[in-house]
Amino acid sequence: MTLITDNGSLASACERLSKEVYLSVDTEFMREKTYYPRLCLVQISGETEAIAIDALSPGINLAPVFQLLNDPKIGKVFHACRQDMEIFFHLTKNTPKPVFDTQIAAMVCGYGDAISYDKLVKQLLGIEIDKSSRFTDWSQRPLSNTQLKYALTDVTHLRKVYEKLKKQLRENGRETWLVEELDFVASTTTYMIDPEKVWLRLKVRSGRPQFLILVQALAAFREREAQRRDVPRNRVLRDDVLLDIAARAPATPEELAKVRSISANFATSNSGTQILKVISLAKQIPIDQAPKIEKKERKNNQGTAVVELLKVLLKMKAEEHNVAQKLIAATADLEAVAADDMADVAFLKGWRREIFGNDALLLKAGKIGLSVENHSVKITRSV
Repeated sequence: MTLITDNGSLASACERLSKEVYLSVDTEFMREKTYYPRLCLVQISGETEAIAIDALSPGINLAPVFQLLNDPKIGKVFHACRQDMEIFFHLTKNTPKPVFDTQIAAMVCGYGDAISYDKLVKQLLGIEIDKSSRFTDWSQRPLSNTQLKYALTDVTHLRKVYEKLKKQLRENGRETWLVEELDFVASTTTYMIDPEKVWLRLKVRSGRPQFLILVQALAAFREREAQRRDVPRNRVLRDDVLLDIAARAPATPEELAKVRSISANFATSNSGTQILKVISLAKQIPIDQAPKIEKKERKNNQGTAVVELLKVLLKMKAEEHNVAQKLIAATADLEAVAADDMADVAFLKGWRREIFGNDALLLKAGKIGLSVENHSVKITRSV
């Protein structure tokens, strides 16, 4: 185990690792009290060397790490890398490439939906990982030997997992199945947050134009303020309070103080003043420029039945081809195709169409049926 805390050792280690064909990578971070994840540790393993880099060490310069991870000649292997990618994007406005995600690969190889790292290691390598350090505070120093061992285990076993999954992908001819998913997790646009669109994450129950204008404006304000202060967005305004403010549309501190969970002190504070300014400006936006809530067509009983049949077919096809259902199609995709044969969904393209999409359309058209034989679902085809 090697813990690196100084720039000289870091530069030397990164120089050695730059000769590798691929690297396994993981991070440890904290984000309970911040908007952006706080990077605490970076673990990298080559064929004969594994290092842990203390990202919180005073004066540490992580530039050699970022240069190493951005080297297009070296493959980077992660497990469930979305949060790792988010960290690197925040720090560098870039993401490591090329990348391989063993969780996605495991879904392609039939190990279930979003399998955890420790379960994958157990299934592929027969090794039990000590998980006692998983939820420790990685920002506290010094790090214990137990923490370091746990952190480095995440990248040393990962190499063996990667090799086994790569072999399985080659043998079953599914290497190209990962391309779209890996392109998505490695794309910088995946981690770009547009404050003007974050309101879409809220559970909005009213479609009144004025209300939606205020929800959008307040949500954008909250996002920018949370980013500026580097605090969780709910530390600025909770979702329910934001929606309540938008519904009441207060114009004065006195009116703002009548909103649930808003105190008189907050209403007259700088934050309260900013919120009232956001509301005032939003009220000037023409109604015809209000954002729209995408209306979901209410499914009739027939449409619901079609979706349920498609779910049965999906489960059958996933088991037949030994691939995770989640990777083939989401319920929203099934609903879209139940309503429209030409829906723009992933399972009507590429390998997904071959193993599921074509039969899904035939089932919907009544050209094939489903039956049960010997406790298993079978497809019956018209002669």
